[in-house]
Amino acid sequence: MSENTKEIKIIFMGTPEFAGFCLEKLIENGFNIIAVVTVADKKSGRGQKISSSPVKEIALKNNLPVLQPTNLQSDYFIQTLHELKPDLFIVVAFRMLPKIIWQMPQYGTFNLHASLLPDYRGAAPINHAIMNGEKITGLTTFFIDEKIDTGNIVLRKEIEISEEDDFQTLHDKMKSEGAELIIQTINIIGKGNLKLIKQSDLMSPNQEIKSASKIFPENCFINWLSETEKIYNFVRGLSPYPCARTILTDKENGKEILFKILKTKKIFQIHNYKNGTIISDNKKFIQIACNEGFIEIEVLQPEGKKVMNTKEFLNGFDITGYLIKI
Repeated sequence: MSENTKEIKIIFMGTPEFAGFCLEKLIENGFNIIAVVTVADKKSGRGQKISSSPVKEIALKNNLPVLQPTNLQSDYFIQTLHELKPDLFIVVAFRMLPKIIWQMPQYGTFNLHASLLPDYRGAAPINHAIMNGEKITGLTTFFIDEKIDTGNIVLRKEIEISEEDDFQTLHDKMKSEGAELIIQTINIIGKGNLKLIKQSDLMSPNQEIKSASKIFPENCFINWLSETEKIYNFVRGLSPYPCARTILTDKENGKEILFKILKTKKIFQIHNYKNGTIISDNKKFIQIACNEGFIEIEVLQPEGKKVMNTKEFLNGFDITGYLIKI
């Protein structure tokens, strides 16, 4: 199996900016990317302009063929892949592939996943690791099999999560390390030095695997009956997207205002306030009472308006007339 890894014919599959960064690093390092597979273009934004995925944009910038199948099991798509005669598929943040595709290349199909598998299998591993207050997460390359994120592992790398990390900062650290892990994995495969690890071998008896299911807007509302630490982690795990949310209710007419919270400070303090009580000077600070202390809101976004700091928000809003909806 040993060969010059720069000659391996690779098809790269991915969609978001994380994947686009990895693709760009593979190109910069001279790997033989013969085609790119990504999602179809779609309308987005207020003007409903057609937009392409970050992976497509990188591919076009480097004159690479782009495939955008709407049906991964279509005869035309499968035949097109066959005709390209790929040696290896690399998947980063893409859809679940049918077996007929992932078993096609001679070297198989490996995936880069943004967690230390077997923990945090699923669509949102970076978010969930922060939301759960983890201090360590990581990256894993593994060969795809019939189930989601369960295949044999090639490499894992630990990544530290700081107290201040939110989704964006951790994402940016991990994409850089992830690109390097992909390169190491290609070199191992090309040189025939594979020593695969079964995920079950990394699990202790009766271990409960932490999951990383997809996050929907309805999952993003803050539970003000929770502990200060948990709320703080919840907010940073969802910042800057899809964003933690809460609702203000007008005391007089019951009108509700949705706003997103992007950055907070945690204050541990014994108090007698009811959870969800708003404490504010109506000029510079907003604190919300919760178990074991307060959450101080530093950056927020009222519905339909721009992101702003608390002082900017209070400059045009009298919060004394509102309650937090629990």
